[in-house]
Amino acid sequence: MNTETAKKSVLVAVGVIENTDGEIFICRRGASQHQAHKWEFPGGKVEAGETVAQALARELEEEVGIRVTDCRPFMRIEHDYGDKQVTLDIHKVTAFSGEPHGLEGQPSRWVPVSELHSYDFPAANSPIVDKLQTETGN
Repeated sequence: MNTETAKKSVLVAVGVIENTDGEIFICRRGASQHQAHKWEFPGGKVEAGETVAQALARELEEEVGIRVTDCRPFMRIEHDYGDKQVTLDIHKVTAFSGEPHGLEGQPSRWVPVSELHSYDFPAANSPIVDKLQTETGN
């Protein structure tokens, strides 16, 4: 078996959560997670039998305590970290109930789009930041 077929491949539902001020909610990854201590857009692995939308709703409720009421597809990214291949299915969350916060004890905050570039994100997240900044003219 070669390393390409042995590499773990993960489908991840990602939420770009935007508030009415146009700020984006981000969280910091824990020490034991892949890409530890980097900032991220919340979400998680799509489980067997789930759609991306179902996984996104479940993950955002579990991770940051919100119920998604409206979202739309934003972009899809495939990225190879060397040890892991990830496919990020990203949705822009524009309506939700609850106030997002790090339910797993992770630091979290609202950030203006113009300041996202100053946070250390995993490499796979760079195109998300770029697209958000392009859309808002930042």
